[in-house]
Amino acid sequence: MPYRINLSAIEASLRGVEEAFERINAALQSHRDPMTDDVVENMVEGYAFIDKLVAERVEIFTLRNVPVLLEINNIVLCGTSPEKRSEFASHIRATEKRFYEERDGGIRDLMEWYESHDDESAWKRAAGTYVRILSKPQLFIEGNHRSGALVMSYILVSEGKPPFVLTVENAAAFFNPSSVIRDTAKKSPTAMYRFPGIKKRFAKFLSNQSDASYLLPSDSAQACA
Repeated sequence: MPYRINLSAIEASLRGVEEAFERINAALQSHRDPMTDDVVENMVEGYAFIDKLVAERVEIFTLRNVPVLLEINNIVLCGTSPEKRSEFASHIRATEKRFYEERDGGIRDLMEWYESHDDESAWKRAAGTYVRILSKPQLFIEGNHRSGALVMSYILVSEGKPPFVLTVENAAAFFNPSSVIRDTAKKSPTAMYRFPGIKKRFAKFLSNQSDASYLLPSDSAQACA
């Protein structure tokens, strides 16, 4: 891989969002939970995990590797600490059950969608994947926005594009359409006419947010966690 993820730059952006989050949240159409130190630290660990997956050419959209998607959500919620994993053990088990058994919004739905759109650009596949993760019923019990941002980043970085990173400047443009997606059922008539347009606009948003500073040449990248 010619590039690795610039974790320092990503953490700096997320810390900026954390500092400004009260102001950002007040301007959102639907208010979000606070951006805490734990959220930022877990997200940085998540980006490090994505970096490792891409470097090792792990294809997460295969039946053999679907547990990797669960691990992304686990990292988002409780990081990589064994103590935290023990604390969240019952939630992790419940999420796994939903992930595999939810008929309308589990991993089967996501895999089928991704396979049927594998000829689209990385921007559109990332956007569409995010829509499938976030729309009702959501893929995970909690942390779908953050997990979705990491999965989008995996798709983009796998094709040599910068990861998506939340910033003070793009937060409202990320969260406001996300609220519309979250409140729309995957298989509803509303989704049939709403989602194509949302995906197209969100793909353009991702492309416009592409920032090369979130990538480093592989020979100068920091070690992954």
